[in-house]
Amino acid sequence: MKLIVAKNYDEMSAEAAKIMAEVIKNKPDCVLGLATGSTPVGMYACLVDMYNKGELDFSKVKSVNLDEYYPIVPEHDQSYRYFMNYNLFDKVNINKENTFVPDGTCADPAAFCKAYDERIDAMGGTDIQVLGIGRNGHIGFNEPDTELLYGTHLTDLTEDTIDANARFFASANDVPKQALTMGMGPIFKARKIILLANGVNKAEAIKQTLAGKVSTLCPSTLLTLHPDVTVICDEDAYSLVK
Repeated sequence: MKLIVAKNYDEMSAEAAKIMAEVIKNKPDCVLGLATGSTPVGMYACLVDMYNKGELDFSKVKSVNLDEYYPIVPEHDQSYRYFMNYNLFDKVNINKENTFVPDGTCADPAAFCKAYDERIDAMGGTDIQVLGIGRNGHIGFNEPDTELLYGTHLTDLTEDTIDANARFFASANDVPKQALTMGMGPIFKARKIILLANGVNKAEAIKQTLAGKVSTLCPSTLLTLHPDVTVICDEDAYSLVK
């Protein structure tokens, strides 16, 4: 596991974008595993800036997203499809037919999740997977538990995660109580992973992630088992690491 401690959020975002850009340049038809939430917004802005400067070409790029609320329509301004369109897809030359986000309206979540995993396998897995981290160490919506599921699945959100996401909705009652999320299997099929964290509220999670112990009660610790993970955090998120 590699570690980059950035001075602040902007520097963290730039470092992450630099790694993403290298993957795109080295393999123009790469498969990007993408994440949402407030953490990667700056990284996406950096990638859009590189595109506008003529430094990046997304025309052959494919993408699969980590998760999506359930139920939610893609037009909802808090859906992850809406987020991706707003922050990246509408601002670069990617073919939206090559962008895949879990369907928050699917009638049969189990069947959808099985097909989603098959799609990822058919694409050869992701060349790079972007991850954020929850205050409790969750990645995607793989919440702390005594066991974690391998494949993409429908999961209940913990009260901590609902509270953390309530700021994006009118109230906590409006936050969907479930989500579709990649399991650890599809995440680990990525050839490269970058884990992003900023702010003091992520400091305990980063401390646990880097402590050298592995437990499903802090899902991010499992990343130490992957052969190519880079943790990129700002000084605040790193502040509790001894």
